[in-house]
Amino acid sequence: MISYTNTMDADELLQQTKALAKHMSVYQPSLAPDITSNAVVSESAIEELLSECEEKWKELEELQNKLTLIETLEDTGSEFSQLMTRVKALTSELNQWQKKEPELLSKNHDVLVAVGKEELQRVNKELEMVLSCCQAKNDKLNQDLKSEQKWLEEQEELLKAVTDKAAELQNEVMEFSESRAMRELKVKINQVKTYQEKLLEDLGEFIEEHFPLPQQQGNASKKKKNVPQEPTADLISLQEILELLMNKILQTPHEPYATIDNTFWPPYVEMLLRYGVALRHPEDPNRIRMEAFHQ
Repeated sequence: MISYTNTMDADELLQQTKALAKHMSVYQPSLAPDITSNAVVSESAIEELLSECEEKWKELEELQNKLTLIETLEDTGSEFSQLMTRVKALTSELNQWQKKEPELLSKNHDVLVAVGKEELQRVNKELEMVLSCCQAKNDKLNQDLKSEQKWLEEQEELLKAVTDKAAELQNEVMEFSESRAMRELKVKINQVKTYQEKLLEDLGEFIEEHFPLPQQQGNASKKKKNVPQEPTADLISLQEILELLMNKILQTPHEPYATIDNTFWPPYVEMLLRYGVALRHPEDPNRIRMEAFHQ
């Protein structure tokens, strides 16, 4: 398995070396850069550069001869061990070339200055192109920024207008709610007052019909029997007694008691006490008050 892998590596390496030898003419123009700048180079520098190029070319020819020799050995059917030895030698040489630091093509000052100027001009052109692209992109970003700022200002104005309108509507709703609540409350108060007046009127009619003053009852019976009338004390009606007790408990809740005098007819007082409508004072039996039904 190891020998097969080595064979494959050797074949691949031979194929690459063949391709490199056949296409040597393609890589030849890249061996020395053309000096297209306007720098002035002396003839001695040019001759020195040409001599160095010839030396490098001779080295390339030697390498090409070695590759041709390998192809010849392969074509004549030499042993595999010789090829492997040659491959190992070329591999070691390749590693050496890879580890070797590149050297300058020429050490002549004029040549280096000309090449440096040319390289600087090339880099300068590239940087100018990059600068132009950056400036164009910067201009585009400035335009986008201005448009975005304008849009932001419009949105802020719109938001302010909407906020003011919402606050105005909120105030109108609050005012409308308060006024509406006041109107509804007044309507309810009027309804309660009307209902109270109706209850009082109905209560007065009921009391007047079913609980008349004893003086009126006595006069009616005496008229029927033709008995002469006798003067009696002025009595108040049951409705007046109830109104007095109600006003006492509502207007002066700290002192709700009313004093019983000759104007109170005793049967009405006893009736109110018996049915729990009124209560006696715990210390003074001549004072009564209405039961607090509203509490």
